[in-house]
Amino acid sequence: MAHTSERTPSHQPAPELLGHGLRLSPWDPDSAADAATWLRARADPEFRRWNTPLVQVTDLDEAHASLRAVTERMADGESVSFRVADAASGTTLGHIGVNAIDQVMSVARVGYWVLPEARGHRVATRALVLAARWAFTDLGLYRLELGHALGHEASCRVAERSGFRYEGTLRGAMFESGTLDAFRDVHLHARLSTDPEPAGPR
Repeated sequence: MAHTSERTPSHQPAPELLGHGLRLSPWDPDSAADAATWLRARADPEFRRWNTPLVQVTDLDEAHASLRAVTERMADGESVSFRVADAASGTTLGHIGVNAIDQVMSVARVGYWVLPEARGHRVATRALVLAARWAFTDLGLYRLELGHALGHEASCRVAERSGFRYEGTLRGAMFESGTLDAFRDVHLHARLSTDPEPAGPR
């Protein structure tokens, strides 16, 4: 696979992806329901335990603004963010993003979260397998990276079940929970387009 500096993102809207009982589609920054879900997710104690967003979301106006920023990054080709929903009911279950897209190096970083009521059903694993297949085929990426805070065993299991091999520990690579002044270690996982795809989310 050849990679040149002339390679640029397509700037096309994110598609809808269907598979493994899920529907992945873009978030709507003008949707009251999407903003309310985004706000609720950011307030979840488990989310806050493992993530420290640079921009806080504490009310619906900030949630709409945050989703608009997500849409702008997608338009710029920097990332692609999906609302993860149950394919049958349309109920929102979580989020998955293909972030920090570097078309020159053919690499991106994936991240995800699942709403409290949807946990325990392999939602993140199913969504990650679906999104990774799309990133390798439609975006033509070669490498996807996944980093999670040391000690986040659930996220470690998601990575392993989705074919993302553990590659090492990055020292001080993520903010500590709730602060931008202290750092914690990160487990780095990655999957290449040449790696075998998991037999199926288990």
